Amino acid sequence: MSSLLHITNGDVFTEKLKSLNLKGDIITWREMLCEGKTLTSVGSETFWKTRFEFLNKNYHVSKSWFIEKTLKEYRSLCNHKQQDEIVLWFDYDLFCQVNMIAVLSWLKTHRRYANISLVCSGEAAGDAKMHSLSELDNDQLLKQYENKIELTQDDVEYADYVWQLYCSDNPIRLENLSDYSEFQFDYLSGAIKSHLHRFPSIKNGLNEMENGILNLAKNQKFADRTTFLADILQNQALLGFGDTQYQRAIGRLKPLFSSFKPVRLSKKGKEILDNKTSYYSCIQDNNVYLGGALKYNFLYNTESDRILKL
Repeated sequence: MSSLLHITNGDVFTEKLKSLNLKGDIITWREMLCEGKTLTSVGSETFWKTRFEFLNKNYHVSKSWFIEKTLKEYRSLCNHKQQDEIVLWFDYDLFCQVNMIAVLSWLKTHRRYANISLVCSGEAAGDAKMHSLSELDNDQLLKQYENKIELTQDDVEYADYVWQLYCSDNPIRLENLSDYSEFQFDYLSGAIKSHLHRFPSIKNGLNEMENGILNLAKNQKFADRTTFLADILQNQALLGFGDTQYQRAIGRLKPLFSSFKPVRLSKKGKEILDNKTSYYSCIQDNNVYLGGALKYNFLYNTESDRILKL
């Protein structure tokens, strides 16, 4: 077994990484901790039970799939005990950054003396567009690998601290973080800001992403739901969500559309988008968590850029 271990952000990139023929074993972190309830004790029985219940209820993930794809890979990570050098490959977006801090929290507890490095993407290609690791060519990836960031113990402790706050029942504690620049996580501040923007707006009860979906439907013409979804995925900024996550979001907003072929907002949808009325009471769900916090127990004030507790 190699003394080097790579932990990646998903299957697509794992396959790409294999083609680079780097030394070391590869583990794929198959989770989406940016959605659903999370617990601080990453890898515990209660943690995985909570995650399975969320994925099963909301994404129809079967027990056999969860065991085969997620738990087997996690057990493989647990069995890689000898590696003294661990390289994390995670993108700049919310989806990956939340997974990254969870993995670092686990490593802090279970691999305390390992040398941990981070390879991220973002501005790696040298142009204005942010790029995921999967979008980089092999030469660019090798360059990123050569320039990987060696995390200090303080960096790891900080990532664990942010994870603890992400899993707390009050996002206001996370909102008050201001010392990101003292640590080696270039994209964590932006990801956490995107996370806080997922709480419902005080103006109309929809969050930034949901308002963005309605805005797109109002300002552009889409022949059908498929082309609409493709455009949403293309222009989602720092979220990094997949199509199934947006399908669920569109499902929640379905009453605000009069048609999906072509895509058109209803009269009510336009009124809510113009902040003439609120959709809060219609969309409120007391079982929806963002990290450790109940989504609809808080409101986001777009003018003061602050979270309010109800």
